[in-house]
Amino acid sequence: VVQDIVVSVGRTGTLTPVALLKPVEVSGVTISRATLHNADEVTRKDIRIGDTVKVERAGDVIPAIAERVPVHGEQRSSPFCMPDHCPVCGSRVGRDGAYFYCTGQLVCSAQLKGAIEHFASKHSLAIEGLGKKTVAQLVDEGLVRSLADLYRLTKTDLVRLEGFADRSATLLLESIAASKTVSLDRFLMGLGIRQVGQHIAKVLAREFGSLEEIMTADRERFQQIREIGPEISESL
Repeated sequence: VVQDIVVSVGRTGTLTPVALLKPVEVSGVTISRATLHNADEVTRKDIRIGDTVKVERAGDVIPAIAERVPVHGEQRSSPFCMPDHCPVCGSRVGRDGAYFYCTGQLVCSAQLKGAIEHFASKHSLAIEGLGKKTVAQLVDEGLVRSLADLYRLTKTDLVRLEGFADRSATLLLESIAASKTVSLDRFLMGLGIRQVGQHIAKVLAREFGSLEEIMTADRERFQQIREIGPEISESL
């Protein structure tokens, strides 16, 4: 049974409707939330709060709602509508095809947290000790408002946080300092530019050789590279 439909905000600002379910067991795992993917999917399947639904584990990992199960005599609630303002930061919500997104970018704490987690991940700058919980504390306490703020953190800042002592603060600061000498492709990957994954980051690093060269390039220059089309060049 769908008890509520909430909207989560991802790293790139994409808004995803999520069904909060009366807990149910699926393949030995208790499920209490399931993705509804996007607004069009909710409309197509006509999922509403209070509905009885069939839940499956897509790819045996992420719980998803397969379909609504009609119940005789039920009184259904109003159809679900996506919000026109971000539920996290209140910024205006934009639309791109089937997808809705928060226009707040890094003003939005959900996007900022996601951006920092991505920046610190093993495929990017590999900053040890900068996990989800620590990132949330840094943002919620106002210590980090941009990726650059990571490099301004002090031991005094960190020991104020729950779970940090002198030793753990020192280790995190050393890991942040070590990330200053990362390779260009990993740095580009860490910036989280839309559609720039590991492969494209390596292509850019090989083609341009320095961050300065990339920053001065225009759309036409990017599109001279065989693997880069209009969408990626626009993102860059």
